[in-house]
Amino acid sequence: MRYKRPDMKNAQSILKAAQREMKFTLTLEPTEDSATTITRNIYESFRMLGDSLLVAQGTESQDHITPIKELLKLKVNTERPISLIDNLRRLRHNINYYGYRPNIAELTDTLSIAKNCFKPLCDAVTEKINADRT
Repeated sequence: MRYKRPDMKNAQSILKAAQREMKFTLTLEPTEDSATTITRNIYESFRMLGDSLLVAQGTESQDHITPIKELLKLKVNTERPISLIDNLRRLRHNINYYGYRPNIAELTDTLSIAKNCFKPLCDAVTEKINADRT
């Protein structure tokens, strides 16, 4: 991990990009053909939330584990456990590096995680970044 100067503008930019990406991804029709893209995009949106926290703290991550761990530190009430985001990380890894194709059940679970966890986490990240500004 590398330490840099906290960059609130970049953190906000990453946060907004995560919101846009998630909003778009949730408009895609869930099918076997779209499962890979939807799963990747949902995971990346969560990772970007974690990255925005790290950038706001002045930390640059070299991997995907650190941003996810940063999200898991947040005290957020969600209908699904936020620890499931780490499962998305592993699923995305298998998709990208082993050619795995998620099935409809995995896609449904991924969408459920996104719909139940993204907004509360996004709100918590926004609050934390704004608190760090002052």
